[in-house]
Amino acid sequence: MKHLTVADVMTRNVLRARPAMPLKELARVLAEHQVSALPVLDADDRVIGMVSERDVLVKQGHPSPGRPHWWQRPRARAEIRRAAGDTVGQVMTTGPVTVGPDAPLAQAARLMADHEVKRLPVVDDHGALLGIVSRGDLMKAYLRTDEDIKTEVTGEVLMHVLWIDPTTVTVTVQDGVVALTGTVDQRSTAEIAERLVRRVDGVIDVVNELEYRIDDRKATRGR
Repeated sequence: MKHLTVADVMTRNVLRARPAMPLKELARVLAEHQVSALPVLDADDRVIGMVSERDVLVKQGHPSPGRPHWWQRPRARAEIRRAAGDTVGQVMTTGPVTVGPDAPLAQAARLMADHEVKRLPVVDDHGALLGIVSRGDLMKAYLRTDEDIKTEVTGEVLMHVLWIDPTTVTVTVQDGVVALTGTVDQRSTAEIAERLVRRVDGVIDVVNELEYRIDDRKATRGR
């Protein structure tokens, strides 16, 4: 089974910022190109941070930031420090969450959800920027047609991986929901089939109505 990877959906021609870029220039680039954030690269083109519209707005929201105080929350103190900055390097978020080009889309989605970010810089093994992947890019997996999904489920999952005669199992797909009906030899095969189908790109849900001749799960427990 071949899954879509980050490299299949990422944007390769990516605008980028440098730490010395003035915030005025950053605001112009974001507005002109209608993007909300940029990766920040060092002199070796390695990703060292992310800078966004929010960072510019922090500056605007604290025109006279003053000094942070010990009794303030860490996030508030950090915003005051960043509001005093005049360049990208002074306001950017460091330690950005990144992903490799060969990562499956599911991994990228988990990273975005776990870290509450809308996009991930895509980097090589040395941290150099290759592209960027956004939430919208990940949605491309769900643009697959029902017919494409059915072809992969039948040809790859059932025939190639599980060696199931496709005449014994009926696969129907409606709006990304896959229904499996028919009979297989073992209960474990029916369960494995469902798990594999759920991993197929574009599948929204699986209705598993497969019947089985032998409950091998029960036989295993009885040993």
